Amino acid sequence: MVKIIEISESIACPACGAPVSPRLLACPSCRGLIHAERLNRLAASANTAAGQGDTGAQLAAWREALELLPPTTRQHQIISQKIVDLDKRLESDPKRPTSKPGAKSSAAGGGSTKGWKGAAGLGGISLILWKFKFGAILLATKLKFLLLGLTKASTFFSMFLSIGVYWTAFGAPLAIGLVISIYIHEMGHVATLTRYGHSASAPLFIPGLGALIRLRRDIPDPRQDARIGLAGPVWGLGAAIVAAVVYYATAKPIWGAIAQLGAWINLFNLIPIWSLDGGRAFRTLPRRRRRLAVLAIGVVWLFISSVDPGSKAEGMLVLIGAGAIFRSVAGEAPHEPDDAALATYIALVAALAALASLPVAL
Repeated sequence: MVKIIEISESIACPACGAPVSPRLLACPSCRGLIHAERLNRLAASANTAAGQGDTGAQLAAWREALELLPPTTRQHQIISQKIVDLDKRLESDPKRPTSKPGAKSSAAGGGSTKGWKGAAGLGGISLILWKFKFGAILLATKLKFLLLGLTKASTFFSMFLSIGVYWTAFGAPLAIGLVISIYIHEMGHVATLTRYGHSASAPLFIPGLGALIRLRRDIPDPRQDARIGLAGPVWGLGAAIVAAVVYYATAKPIWGAIAQLGAWINLFNLIPIWSLDGGRAFRTLPRRRRRLAVLAIGVVWLFISSVDPGSKAEGMLVLIGAGAIFRSVAGEAPHEPDDAALATYIALVAALAALASLPVAL
């Protein structure tokens, strides 16, 4: 879950010292730019990041600078074009290095049947590993980034409170696994926001409800917002995959339960309504692509129903399909397709549904 907040502070005109509203960009008295010195520092930071090949840091600096310039100025137009060009560079080169973590997103049988369920889970895992090339490797390479978020007092203590709430319902091991799964989901949003140069807070947990991150600004580009939204389930799937691998390696049911519940929560976030991650992805899909998504969801539901009647994923797939049907006939839809978002969305639905259907006997 992502929440937009406004940040304000008391400021004075550096040229004439007159008190000015924090919303103003030019002084009413002397007509000078209120943030000229800060703009120079941001431009220097952006140029340094460019020399280091750090696209995310460049974007972060230019986005902050843009907020300090009146929209009618030439500088505003130049920086706006820089941001557009850098965004396109990220889209065309997904592996390009971006900001380092921390520079400055959701939430919960027997015999041959068990074999089919295991095959379904492993098949979905194989698909998503091939598509996104993550899993254990992702979590290992992002471990420093994940640990960094825990250094924030608000994140740490709200996680502690959430563990206490879930402990009463699920017991300690599952409560801890669930909260960590939600945390990894949210840090997926934070990582992608940072990649695109948007400042975001560390996750703040709301016991019993999930977690959220706070932003300084809205995300104007729907395609970019879709990628930020889907990053949460992608990272959440990585966490579920790790738990599933440990489950198959150790045969300890608690790991299977963590994988199953984590997958179910991320699957919930793919319902294409409101500001859920699935809803943000659907904003970039024309109606024909939305109908393709409905068809794919139906195929996944038929497969899960045939190999695992009564699976925890069945009902959730019905909700996702109903939301997709509604979005395919109601509301606005773009004309330009976003096939990357569509492919990611479908792969996530398939893999998470498979993991939510893992055969686990606690």
